[in-house]
Amino acid sequence: MLTVWGRNNSINVQKVMWTVAELGLQHERIDVGRQFGGLDTPEFLAMNPNGRIPTIVDDDGTVVWESNAVVRYLAAKYGAGSLWPDDAARRASADQWMDWMLTVIALLINPVFVALIRTAPEERDSDVLAAAAEGLADAWRILDAHLAAQPYAVGEALSMADIPIGCACFRYYALDLAHPDLPNVAAWYARLQEREAFREHVMIALS
Repeated sequence: MLTVWGRNNSINVQKVMWTVAELGLQHERIDVGRQFGGLDTPEFLAMNPNGRIPTIVDDDGTVVWESNAVVRYLAAKYGAGSLWPDDAARRASADQWMDWMLTVIALLINPVFVALIRTAPEERDSDVLAAAAEGLADAWRILDAHLAAQPYAVGEALSMADIPIGCACFRYYALDLAHPDLPNVAAWYARLQEREAFREHVMIALS
């Protein structure tokens, strides 16, 4: 059975759990990280020397860490033709949007998340928050323009590309920010919310 190590309110664990649910994989999830600890034990570090979540152990003993790598692994092994695009060009497009989430969206949203969710109001830097919010709005406009031509990130159906971006989108709309008008992102996000796996594993209160 697949084992997923990581707490369920981690955005990176949520990517993995959403993928697992979409693929219908039997699994066990073990809470580690933050209030649960457990990342610095010899046993965990033997699996992931970085001491970070998520980390998975597949039923054949394969260990994979780094959230996007885990999503790709699971999609390739269990989701060929669905989450894993069967065309090289579509896979490359999926890869670029997954990486865009990490190199653009995550860099902008993480400090905003920490400021609004884990920092006392009197300790927040309003100028930094405003600048980050503006940067996020510009970034989401890129996705909005892309989605004008198709319902999902790489075409007509959900793929691995939508998973990291979708997790970030939930977090974005859950934060107390001014959100620009993004009609195509909003329509895509509404489609994601129709999926039981997304509602169960991603739409979790921020903390």
